[in-house]
Parts: sequence; C-alpha cells; structure tokens
Amino acid sequence: MRRVFKTRAFARIARKAGLSNDALCKAVTELAQGLHDGDLGQSVYKKRIALGSRGKSSGARTLVAMNHGTRWFFLYGFKKNERANISDAELEALQEIAKILLARSDIELDLAVTAGELEEICNGNEG
Repeated sequence: MRRVFKTRAFARIARKAGLSNDALCKAVTELAQGLHDGDLGQSVYKKRIALGSRGKSSGARTLVAMNHGTRWFFLYGFKKNERANISDAELEALQEIAKILLARSDIELDLAVTAGELEEICNGNEG
C-alpha cells in the first residue's frame, strides 16, 4: 500500500507556498513512474510541482524521500523565485532525515502521525 507523508516543517512550507495535497499526490504518482527532476542521493529526490496555472518551471521545488514503491516523505520545498537551490549541508541533513523516516515501521509512522510529527496524505492508490 502506498503511504505518503509530509513533515510538520514541510506542511508549513506547503501552506505558505500554496501547495495543495492534490498537487503533492499528483507529484507522487509521477514519482512512482520514475518522473523526477534529480536523484540527490540516499533516497532523496527533487520534484518540481506546478503552482496554480504557472507551470512546473516557475513553481515549487520539493525534496522527497522515497523507497520506490510504498513510502514517500515530503521533506522540504521552496519556490523557484525564493532561492536557487539548497546547500550541501542542508542536503546532508535531509538525507539523514530520509534515512530515519524510511526505516520507520508502520506502527512508528502511525505514532508520528498521531503526535503531529507527520501528516499522512493520499493513502492507498489515489493520487
């Protein structure tokens, strides 16, 4: 079963940027088909997402941890006009977070959702 999450920090970023859960779920469907904008290493991928009618090239950049099949975690995001990229230190920190999140059991993920650390979106096969 597909499980998609956004971290508490990413949820704040998504709200500010106007990234809807529907847009994130569509992005996961594309990621599941191998459509990403860069493999940043250690299970972290870059994915562009359109904001409204502006299209992907001027939209948001998201960094997603994924294990190619069952779990996706939206870790970080930014609008293209806000910054060009992330630093090497930021990438290393996100890769470490990805490693921790991807290693969690379903029970641990459920507890993290209950605690408000993660928000689960687009369960099952919708998206």
